[in-house]
Amino acid sequence: MKCAGMPCPWYSALGKVEIMANSYSKKNSFFGGAAILTAGIIVVKLIGALYKIPLGNIISEAAFADFNTAYYIYSLLIIVSTGGLPVALSKLVSEANALGRGNQVRKVFRLALTAFCSLGVLCCLVMVLFPNQLAALMNNTHSAPSILALAPALFFICPLSALRGYFQGHSLMAPTAVSQIIEALCKLVIGLILATLLVSQGAEDSFTAAGAIFGVSVGCALAMVYMLFCYRSHHRTLPAGSDRPAPSRDILSSLIKLAIPITLASSVISIANILDTSIIFGRLQDAASFTEDQARVLKGVYDKAMTLYNLPSAFMTPFTVSVIPAVSAARAVRNHRLGAQISETALRTTALIAIPAGVGLCVLSEPIICLLYPTTDVALASWMLRVLGVASVCVCFMLICNAIMQAHRLVTLPMFTTVIGCVLKIVLTYFLVGNPALNIRGGSISTLVCFGLIALLDLIIIKFSLPRSLSYVRVFLKPALAAGAMGLAAWAVYGLLSRLLLGLGAFQAAGENGTLALSGTGNALATMGAIGVGAVVYFALVLLTQAISRADLSLMPKGDRIARLLRLP
Repeated sequence: MKCAGMPCPWYSALGKVEIMANSYSKKNSFFGGAAILTAGIIVVKLIGALYKIPLGNIISEAAFADFNTAYYIYSLLIIVSTGGLPVALSKLVSEANALGRGNQVRKVFRLALTAFCSLGVLCCLVMVLFPNQLAALMNNTHSAPSILALAPALFFICPLSALRGYFQGHSLMAPTAVSQIIEALCKLVIGLILATLLVSQGAEDSFTAAGAIFGVSVGCALAMVYMLFCYRSHHRTLPAGSDRPAPSRDILSSLIKLAIPITLASSVISIANILDTSIIFGRLQDAASFTEDQARVLKGVYDKAMTLYNLPSAFMTPFTVSVIPAVSAARAVRNHRLGAQISETALRTTALIAIPAGVGLCVLSEPIICLLYPTTDVALASWMLRVLGVASVCVCFMLICNAIMQAHRLVTLPMFTTVIGCVLKIVLTYFLVGNPALNIRGGSISTLVCFGLIALLDLIIIKFSLPRSLSYVRVFLKPALAAGAMGLAAWAVYGLLSRLLLGLGAFQAAGENGTLALSGTGNALATMGAIGVGAVVYFALVLLTQAISRADLSLMPKGDRIARLLRLP
């Protein structure tokens, strides 16, 4: 079967299952696409770390809070304008490709692009015309300059998202990965340069935050230009289709039916983040009796912990993006059993990544904060990161579960589970942050309860909804055991190295109340040593327990060769 002159986007290597007895190109498989996006995400996250971690040390904590307040508003408007349409576009393009309907693919993309651009202009105007009103709604009036600096990004991100959805529907993930790297590099270079210049000139915190965030707008513009060139090149290679595309009305109806539930489900979290931020600022000032500036500082500490908490979930993007067209292609040829197998493999891979990442953040929270944000309130930030480390695991499973349900056309269920969790989060934030004994710590507790509940509900729904029952023992048990042993090893090694380095004397520094503590260099050495040993222990246990199978690896580029090297049965 050919899809507009290209191989269809799924190659089955799970057991003896085949799709309609056809041979599929391995480079366009689920894990092939996921591997490309994973490589891109790793680069993007490294660039992001080089951006946000130095930024948190360049600008003040109040400015960091202004930065993130504006970004929450921007994130909501992005989801309103692009949240469901890229997924819907990817799904419709993938299904049309699987059935060899080239003209249908072209028409779907044209109509989706028009819708994207219209929404982008509208959302951009909201930020341009009402920055002060939006900042006041967040109970942080100093965030208005940052909101204005982000407005152009919305204009460019909409066509950029349409182009990414088009390529993902063709299971071509490289253009998306490269565009994300371009976007991240611009944010890094321009954002840090502007922030440094403004701080050196003695600019107000609100303007240093705006300078730091303006790089996002420039990055979106350049990434869109790159994707346009990719689209032109790819479009010319496609032969003319012989199929008769569906009427525009039917295509738009399909896009809207798929996009609206996904957008609503995605918007719930962004709306909850905005309400959460507004409530945190308001309750810190009202119930806990902090001034607005003091509340900004506390929120800045919280945002630094949240920056690290968000890292594991960022690595889920390749799987959430790739699982939808992969399952959709299987369902298009009525191979529901394969769709369920892909879903279980995606869950197991998520467990192998998310659980050790969360355990590491929890066990090494204080040394990590000392290493990355030495000038912040380490005790407060590390307390919150311990709680958020557990929450990060729940977020990862929520994201992959949502993608699996959307791929199986259970598009409304993620919205309901997300609403339940986020309503609970808002209520808990109001009461916990308003408690003077907890204040800002209440935000991390409410985050854990919210996403823990959502992940649990999603996993229950998937267990009883898919045509082939999943084994959560296979999904969770081995990764959890390996991650637990890894956490114990990392904790023990850090403690041992800390005592050893303190004994050497060269790595001592003055701690609180005149006590001795590790210097910055000593803490870095102990932390890196603990992470290294923990990684080795985890990798060894994953192999010994066969937590990853030959069938899983066979879906990845060079996976068969890796399986042979690791001697997997």
